[in-house]
Amino acid sequence: MNSESLTSFPEPTIIAVNGVELEVFEAGQHNAGRPIVLCHGFPDLAYTWRNQVPALVAAGYHVIAPNQRGYGNSSRPEEVVAYDIEHLTGDLVALLDHYGYDDATFIGHDWGAFVVWSLTVLHPQRVNRVIALSMPYLARGEMPWLDFMEAVLGSEYYFVHFNKQPGVAAAVFDADPARFLTNLYRRNAPLLPPEPGMELIRIAQTDAPLGEPLLTESDLGVYIAAFATSGFTGGINWYRNLNRDWDQLAEADPIIHQPALMIYGDRDTVMRAEGLASLVPRVTETSLDTGHWVHQERPEEANRKILAWLASQDASAF
Repeated sequence: MNSESLTSFPEPTIIAVNGVELEVFEAGQHNAGRPIVLCHGFPDLAYTWRNQVPALVAAGYHVIAPNQRGYGNSSRPEEVVAYDIEHLTGDLVALLDHYGYDDATFIGHDWGAFVVWSLTVLHPQRVNRVIALSMPYLARGEMPWLDFMEAVLGSEYYFVHFNKQPGVAAAVFDADPARFLTNLYRRNAPLLPPEPGMELIRIAQTDAPLGEPLLTESDLGVYIAAFATSGFTGGINWYRNLNRDWDQLAEADPIIHQPALMIYGDRDTVMRAEGLASLVPRVTETSLDTGHWVHQERPEEANRKILAWLASQDASAF
């Protein structure tokens, strides 16, 4: 654990849901009745929430943090379509059913935020509040997302590359997980103009990563051990379903009616959403002086923002 971690991370339990098994880290069972579900992104793990779990438990929440399908010791189906948004949100619905909850507060970072936003659209009755870090709600335009990204950002943009050249990036990442993860998890990296080629492959192969290491040696060891076992294909398959997700969200009400907190990183390369309140009318938008790994770079500040917002929502309910 790094110096800002407040407690050891919970031991996992393997839970069968929705046709797969999920490795779930659970804490605060004594707070049963106040569930909060934490959803990680790519290439990440439930362990990403190690600094948030104890703070949420102390605030009275029953914390449930799964390694989602494709990650850690959770199931890694071979079929690409097994990672579409219906399956990913279905896992979370089934997880609520397992614990006997009608609904919960959901927190997501990066791809986890996309899944949480989508869960709120597809299963609105199962979500009472949304907290998203880094990834704002993605408006469903007239052009499928991957087609739009290719038209605007080109074929080497990593979302597009994962689809146009399946297996290429995964082979690079799998060849040396330690190098890729060491180079990727950085803080205080300067924002530079984009370079030619596929960014994540370049990061995985560089001998001179920008910025400073984000993770301690022990924290990094957790990531390296997990991805050395699981590989990166499962997580990449989430990207390979983005147009399929666009189709599956077509008939749903696109407005997020639940209260939502959106936390950006001021130095994140993920763009802010202009006019977010038009699609998420009850949203509170804020930011921290971080890059992409918002809750890991400044965990205590992130915790304060999250807990203050949750408390304000509790107060407004009375």
